[in-house]
Amino acid sequence: MAVDELDTRILRLLLEQPRTSVREYARMLGVARGTLQARLDRLERDGVITGTGPSLSPAALGHPVLAFVHIEVTQGHLDDVGDALAAVPEIIEVFSITGGGDLLTRVVARDNGHLEDVIQTLISLPGVVRTRTEVALRERVPQRLLPLVESIGRAAKG
Repeated sequence: MAVDELDTRILRLLLEQPRTSVREYARMLGVARGTLQARLDRLERDGVITGTGPSLSPAALGHPVLAFVHIEVTQGHLDDVGDALAAVPEIIEVFSITGGGDLLTRVVARDNGHLEDVIQTLISLPGVVRTRTEVALRERVPQRLLPLVESIGRAAKG
């Protein structure tokens, strides 16, 4: 999907001021409300905008420990293991990967003991061969998309 300069300006506002009304966004951008709404609808339909809910902090919810767990899976059991992982509430993301392992999970826990309990749960799942865990010490660059949106906007201008 092609994203033009107006789209990138809209996305920037959504990222910087997510609680603003559509009417106010239209005013700030100098476009008609209907134009803005049509753009938002297209961006959602095309999968560029994937959600509008709040971003939550696992740490503020009592789960300050973050780890990345690589999981090696018995051949032919990837879908089964993926389904089982979806039932573990401390797993907040799972990706199929190449390289050392088949799945990469992002896991949160209350403390290191709780993290060990979660890992033991993962190891006991049918189809899991082994795991490798890396504990995050400090977030250096928080999840962000604005620099990417700005880069796309510059490319759309040129």
